[in-house]
Amino acid sequence: MDNNKVLAKVGHREITQEDVSFLINNLNPQSSGKFQSEEGQKQLLEELINQELFYLDGLDKNLDQDDFYLEELEKLKSTLLKQYAISKLLGNLKVSEKEVEDFYSKNQSNFITPKSIRASHILVNDKEKAEEIIQEINDGLAFEEAARKYSSCPSKERGGDLGFFSRGQMVPEFENYAFNTELHTLSPPIKTQFGYHIILVTNEAAERTMTTDEARPQIERQLLAEKQQNVYLENVERLKKIYKVERY
Repeated sequence: MDNNKVLAKVGHREITQEDVSFLINNLNPQSSGKFQSEEGQKQLLEELINQELFYLDGLDKNLDQDDFYLEELEKLKSTLLKQYAISKLLGNLKVSEKEVEDFYSKNQSNFITPKSIRASHILVNDKEKAEEIIQEINDGLAFEEAARKYSSCPSKERGGDLGFFSRGQMVPEFENYAFNTELHTLSPPIKTQFGYHIILVTNEAAERTMTTDEARPQIERQLLAEKQQNVYLENVERLKKIYKVERY
């Protein structure tokens, strides 16, 4: 995509592909998606044209000389300069490989992934119905088909699959059974606040310690945030010695 491509001209002002892309990138994620298409970008281009028309009209009416406008402009310039100064201060800070390795070495216990299991379930309202479904499964009905046919949980669309989870993520009754049963063993009806569950544990992953590479993104984020905070506060104290601060 050629960002320099001129898409429109309003008076002597050109609107380029870069202007449209900039506008898309500054929309919130929920809104930006619908403007990625060719039709969506045409809509944004029309809006940019409209804005340019008002800009030129404002110049012709000397609105850029209004006292209120000049006051607001100074506020915006002040805010932008503050943000830019902080960005310049913190933007080049890096976390070294040695810092990552030292942190990992001293904090390995923070990177233990607890045992997790993968389970599927079928949720119904009463025990008798659950027992009927268990009998159907024992008679040959596939668990996934039974889940799609009978379960009231949204996981029915995935054949009842709940994915992997560790302790503390499910209600106690469900969890106590699931973490204390053998793989591929169909449960009796398990009662919870949601109803009666038929549980099938399909896989498990033992407790393990993440490798340095696996932990690196998390460590880098934490160390960079700490480094930025320290540099920020150090410079606040330095600047207080240069510029007088009075509180009233």
